[in-house]
Amino acid sequence: MSESATQTPGTTVTGAPPPPSRQSARTRALALGVLASGMLMIVLDGSIVTVAMPAIQDDLGFSPAGLSWVVNAYLIAFGSLLLLAGRLGDLLGRRRVFLAGTGVFTAASLLAGAATSPAVLIAARFLQGVGSAMAAAVSLGILVTLFTEPGERARAIAVFSFTGAAGASIGQVVGGLLTDALSWHWIFFINLPIGLAALALAVRVLPGDPRAKTGPHTLAAGADVMGALLITAGLMLGIYTVVKVERYGWVSGHTLGLGALALALIGAFVARQATARTPLMPLRIFRSRSVVGANTVQMLMVAALFSFQIILALHLQRVLGYGAGETGLAMLPAAIVIGAVSLGVSARLIARFGERNVLLTGLLLLITLLVLLSRVPVDANYATDLLPLMLLAAGFGLALPALTSLGMSGAGEEDAGLASGLFNTAQQIGMAVGVAVLSTLAASRSERMLASGESEAEALTGGYHLAFGVGAGLLVAAFVVAFAVLRPRTR
Repeated sequence: MSESATQTPGTTVTGAPPPPSRQSARTRALALGVLASGMLMIVLDGSIVTVAMPAIQDDLGFSPAGLSWVVNAYLIAFGSLLLLAGRLGDLLGRRRVFLAGTGVFTAASLLAGAATSPAVLIAARFLQGVGSAMAAAVSLGILVTLFTEPGERARAIAVFSFTGAAGASIGQVVGGLLTDALSWHWIFFINLPIGLAALALAVRVLPGDPRAKTGPHTLAAGADVMGALLITAGLMLGIYTVVKVERYGWVSGHTLGLGALALALIGAFVARQATARTPLMPLRIFRSRSVVGANTVQMLMVAALFSFQIILALHLQRVLGYGAGETGLAMLPAAIVIGAVSLGVSARLIARFGERNVLLTGLLLLITLLVLLSRVPVDANYATDLLPLMLLAAGFGLALPALTSLGMSGAGEEDAGLASGLFNTAQQIGMAVGVAVLSTLAASRSERMLASGESEAEALTGGYHLAFGVGAGLLVAAFVVAFAVLRPRTR
């Protein structure tokens, strides 16, 4: 009897799970759990490190300049490979790329946790970035093909967005508690059980991709190797340039030279995509107003919200004297509010009022949050001055699900992986720019205030106030773009 004749219903010849259209509601729910867990692991890894940096420096003997590469190595690999990984998911199969990325990330986490020298830790962090890019780039593409009914998709995107919005705050809590109770090694070891469980379940529940190409000539014929080299090199060099601005300055020869080279590589990539027979990034995706508008808003919003997630944590530690664990717990109410809004009400509001209106409302709440933070006094009382502002973090829970839905809505099924990679790439570029711009402005103002005779607490607070104010301005720009470019979808 032939193999096809013995094939059981609901399976494929290769043993992969059935296509999305044939999967049960329970299987799709489990698949969503796998995707959300993978994203939570990635987001946690991006924020969990921040509160453990002093302990890592003391234990491994990092220089002050070298310590920044614990973050930069991850950021450069992650941000530069997302677009390539998303397109490879369309070509080779998103399930396959997700499994490979999760496996690489989990193995790299073991290496990072066991690191005994700066070089090993930096190499492990780079590999974590590679694995994160592979898994994150295709996650949204898998999600939107699994959930095709609008209401179900809105709820699924709300769950997925919650892991991104609240995960950063949760990471600071977990990082502080693990570092204080055990050691910094456990901020990486904690990824092992999550990664292994996600892999075991993903093999069973993530859908196969019947469109995926297989065979020895797939990469050469379909992945546009030259285009991949150009965009990866351009993004890697561009992100490196931005993250080193704090050291070299915006108008130094180092920054201008590397920035010009990065732009030239990205320009060459765009030119190639217009003429290549099988482009890595078909330019047709930019014909969609929702794709262009959502990615622009994404970059502005993420750049601005660096000031909330990181600079507020710095204010708590360096001005108010909080420890790592206390800082994480102080940020916890924001994570709770974000989770309650993301999981409890955002999908219903999107279904009733549309993604654009919910996004605009969320942006208004976030603008108010940063404007009020720019006026917090030096001797702020957490209970009366900061805790009430945590409620405005609900804007994250409204804006991110709506923005994610808009960013994916303009791409066809054949470009879902590309749209997912593009959306995540915009997020990483926004994060890199936010880190460089806001931290540089805050440091410069603090230095000027110290030189004029202000106390250290007053100088630090003045620098943070400037960062919050500039962040609010970026959010205003995001609101204008969303209002002018994004159109209400016909429901």
